Amino acid sequence: MTALEESSAFGAEPLTIAELAQLAGVSTATVSKVVNGRSAVAPETRALIEGLIREHGYRRQRRRINPAAQVELLFHELAGDYPTQIIKGVGRVARRHRLAVTVSELRSGRGSGGDWVEDVLSRRPTGVIAVFSSLTDLQHDRLATRGIPLVLLDPLGDPAQPVPSVGAGNWTGGLAATHHLLELGHRRIAVITGPPHALSSRARLDGYRAALDTAGVPADPDLICQGDFQIQDGVTNTHRLLRLADPPTAVFACNDGQAIGVYRAAYELGLRIPDDLSVVGFDDMPQTRWTVPPLTTVHQPLTEMAAAAADMLLTLAGGEPLARDRIEFATDLVVRDSTAPPRRQGPAGRRQGVSP
Repeated sequence: MTALEESSAFGAEPLTIAELAQLAGVSTATVSKVVNGRSAVAPETRALIEGLIREHGYRRQRRRINPAAQVELLFHELAGDYPTQIIKGVGRVARRHRLAVTVSELRSGRGSGGDWVEDVLSRRPTGVIAVFSSLTDLQHDRLATRGIPLVLLDPLGDPAQPVPSVGAGNWTGGLAATHHLLELGHRRIAVITGPPHALSSRARLDGYRAALDTAGVPADPDLICQGDFQIQDGVTNTHRLLRLADPPTAVFACNDGQAIGVYRAAYELGLRIPDDLSVVGFDDMPQTRWTVPPLTTVHQPLTEMAAAAADMLLTLAGGEPLARDRIEFATDLVVRDSTAPPRRQGPAGRRQGVSP
């Protein structure tokens, strides 16, 4: 009997390890290694078995959440206050279910992240929440074949496979931040984005452009700066922006870290916020209300987003369907003291660029 005939003979029901082994022409021990995420299998054999699992499914018992289980929380990078807000939200749900939370960082992992997947499989978590990260097809398949559910929180990019996710209204947040500056009378509004491959960064930039377009203000390429959501991006780009012949009177930084960098650059150049330069951030991290002056920013409910992702994960782990595969939380502009109407300077009514 050919492999195709054998495949048809098994019907549409998910297959057991023994049936997968028979179809693949390998031992049950080899299939068990693939199912359990072990690495001691030839790549060609692994690809064959995982392909069969994707096609037919794998018959496994439903796992029940128990007090010894844990949630794996994966960050692209652990930096700033952003991870703290996420951990709080996941921890809130985990405590209700008597679950532990394991935190790992993809950027600090070895190689391309394959070792991270093996570490996860060895911990046998209830599920994985990947924060501002993207997993390869291979990594996703290795979790799926083990029956470990995955939820994306603030997805970094478009997932190659359909995965449940939780995000925020990044476009509306960018729109609201820019609209606020326009209402104050600013027309030279700069933006410091995040990385171009990040969904949130692109959406915030699109919201900025939409607000300018609605107001009939052309988007000046000189005022659009690319960053990486780091404080230093705010410092470096603000120095460049304020040396333009026609500098901006306001800056929309696409996260609070970059806004702090704008503050630093303004201080170094002897400018006052908001008298000489208005600043808007994004995220509304706790420390922004203590900056001098307190930062106007877009509130992103990170803790609530993380709790929702954890609830989705535990629903999947319990074998239940999700009401929605995608949840998007609203963002809100929080106006504080870092924004004000522009102060007109010079005979032509324009602020002059800052000397190097």
